[in-house]
Amino acid sequence: MFMDKATRFRLEARPRIPDSLERLQELANDLFYSWDHGVRNLFARIDQSLWQKVEHNPKVFLRRVAQERLDEASQERAFLAEYRRVLSNYDAYCESEPVPEVTEYLDPDKYRVAYFCAEFGLHESFPIYSGGLGILAGDHCKAASDLGLPFVAVGLLYQQGYFIQSIDAQGHQIARYKSHTSDELPITPVMQDGTPLKVSVPFPGRMLTARVWQARIGHIRLYLLDSHTEENTAEDQELTLQLYGGDENTRIQQEMLLGIGGTRVLEALGIEPTAWHINEGHAAFQILERCRQTMGKHDLPFEAAFEAVAASTLFTTHTPVPAGHDIFPKGLVEHALSPYLEQSGLDFDQIFALGSKDGGDSFNMTSLGLRGSRFHNGVSRIHGGVASVMEGDIWPQIPAAENPMGYITNGVHVPTFLAPEWASLFDIQSPTWRSELRNPEYWSFVDQIPDYHYWSVHKALKQQMGEFVVEQLRRQHERNGTGHSVTERMTRQLVSPDKDTLIIGFARRFATYKRATLIFSDLDRLERMLTDPERPTILIFAGKAHPRDNPGQHLIKVIHDLSMRPALMGHVLLLEDYDQAMARYLVSGVDVWLNNPEYPKEASGTSGEKAALNGALNLSVLDGWWGEGYNGENGWAITPRDTRLDPEFRNLEESRDLLDLLEFEIIPLYYDRASQGYSKGWVKRSKASMKTITPRFNAQRMVMDYVERYYHPASMQGARLMANQAREARELAEWKAKVREAWSGVSMSVVGCVDAQCAYDETVELRVEVVLNGLAPEDVRIECLVTPDCTGSHDASGPDRFILEKEGEQDGRTLFSAQVPPPYPGLQTLRLRMYPYHPALTHLLEMGCMLWV
Repeated sequence: MFMDKATRFRLEARPRIPDSLERLQELANDLFYSWDHGVRNLFARIDQSLWQKVEHNPKVFLRRVAQERLDEASQERAFLAEYRRVLSNYDAYCESEPVPEVTEYLDPDKYRVAYFCAEFGLHESFPIYSGGLGILAGDHCKAASDLGLPFVAVGLLYQQGYFIQSIDAQGHQIARYKSHTSDELPITPVMQDGTPLKVSVPFPGRMLTARVWQARIGHIRLYLLDSHTEENTAEDQELTLQLYGGDENTRIQQEMLLGIGGTRVLEALGIEPTAWHINEGHAAFQILERCRQTMGKHDLPFEAAFEAVAASTLFTTHTPVPAGHDIFPKGLVEHALSPYLEQSGLDFDQIFALGSKDGGDSFNMTSLGLRGSRFHNGVSRIHGGVASVMEGDIWPQIPAAENPMGYITNGVHVPTFLAPEWASLFDIQSPTWRSELRNPEYWSFVDQIPDYHYWSVHKALKQQMGEFVVEQLRRQHERNGTGHSVTERMTRQLVSPDKDTLIIGFARRFATYKRATLIFSDLDRLERMLTDPERPTILIFAGKAHPRDNPGQHLIKVIHDLSMRPALMGHVLLLEDYDQAMARYLVSGVDVWLNNPEYPKEASGTSGEKAALNGALNLSVLDGWWGEGYNGENGWAITPRDTRLDPEFRNLEESRDLLDLLEFEIIPLYYDRASQGYSKGWVKRSKASMKTITPRFNAQRMVMDYVERYYHPASMQGARLMANQAREARELAEWKAKVREAWSGVSMSVVGCVDAQCAYDETVELRVEVVLNGLAPEDVRIECLVTPDCTGSHDASGPDRFILEKEGEQDGRTLFSAQVPPPYPGLQTLRLRMYPYHPALTHLLEMGCMLWV
């Protein structure tokens, strides 16, 4: 039997780009293409088939396109006209100035934001992301570019990135990895004095060297570190091989490279950020490196440098799920950091205490990030509250509602995820919509779009999605050897656009808390609804489970098996390898976007925002962003049950709500078409979704919130502490040390009795005596908080506060007093408390110290 054992050599015959099209290379090297449909369409027009085959990667496309196709395009008048139009738009974008709201807060000549993240999801052609965190980081960068924000981003360049998913005939997830070379990606090497820029980080027994690349994202730059360099051992070269791959030793070394190495990149480039934004604990080691640099440049002790660094730092936590927070054993941290700390002159015990949670023997990167920053936030109102409780040990004596944890709700980048068909319709209806993304009142123009026109756009997008899904399923089934008849049955609803079947989408990471199978809790009931011949419904599922998440992979298999049941075939579909390209089809084509996480574990969840941009209606648990977005008319809400109840009972009750909404509201409304061929009630609700969600939950609004609430204050506070040879940083560090030493011996008690009643126009005298244990009276603040017993008259802004002033001293105790006029009628409650106070504090309660009478 003949066996072909010949060695195969790969050869790529690359074309020469005609002079008239030479700027195609420039467009391929700017991730502006990731959100500009015009740029992507240029490449697709040259060779649609190849564009699909190279997975929408412009650089690879220009290497493999046939010479004759390029030559034909260079002679085609219509193509050249479109080429010039796209270049004109691109040049205008690149030459645009920052929006006035940005310069009002951050003068580009004085201020700069550094944004660190472990992953960036900018486009499917640049696979250095896994899911929500990466997509959010990509959208943040794009919006920063749109706004003209002085901004730089830092991450890691993964040769393989996250895994490519396939699902076999038995429903098992198969993970495979594909390596990418630098010339396939939209990056260029960072050069310094004619040579590639490299930085080094001390690792146990050696120095790890990383090469630096840059990606252009419109106005901003993303710098990426790559350990695949000749100076490193083979093992170290693989450090940046995979995103979230390897063991905890790999993870801590990646995070050292990101935090320490990334900070050294900016130093080498002469970039001096005034505000530093850390996303999750992955990059928190930058705090140590910045302290080392600050100590050296300004001759500061560690404590003063730490205060200066923390004052200009924002830490964002993106998940309440424990698996999202890196925790390392003490021994591993000591081993990994010892060479770095030895070179830096930093003390391990002091550093370990910054990451210690509850005084244990583990090192929590989130704790390091929170202690090393003075600005902190969750990513939705609900998540901010959850994070306040979850991370409350950082401020142990402070009520969770008052600790420094704030929130900014995530938003999505509209130009990336809004279908071009909607953008074209908006251009006709209201041409200035792109500059009104933060103006909710403006978006009432959506109501003026004729219903039939509105529905025709949605139906066209739905048909495009259907064709995409059919092709995906056919490829999956062909590879798995699934029979042709099965594929036909599976896709029969989608290939008949005249039926206009209701389609519900569920696409996200397959983590157990997202409860992908909740809708199947009452399978008989669901089956009746899905297969109703007069009102059929299709469920489309897509998403990846982490290769080590066996429960998540089991959910995929459960859905696969259900999709193959004869009764459900064609009504339950499971797609493999969910990425940004698939996401754009799904969020613009489905009728309903389903999200039913276990409350309150959905920090924000932005996929529903993308669907809403495109007129889809959200059916979601009131968690994450939907807790703020739902108004009763723009989708449907599932009210989460009390978290103290049994989880199985909660799942049962919430699944019943879900099926009730489907059976009694959603399906009847969708099929209430009368004579016009579509449901006017559905269109009304869809318009309500689009006009209320688009201006409130977009990335431009999100980034401007960061500018106003965090980037500007952090820049100001950092500059304040570093002024005059860092005088205030030194003083603040010394004062905090004094307070920590004295606080356990501080006490407070009431002098005499507090009046139980008074006339409405009288005052109540409050007197307390305090043992300050060496602190000065000005080192503390004493407050009386007054709240009404009748909650109906209580101001939502919180209790009324009255400051007690120093009255004198007696028997070694300091007296404080105040005359408090009752702010409310009738019964009210007075509470007295004391906490450390210094005018240089970023947040009044940042020390976490508080005493109550």
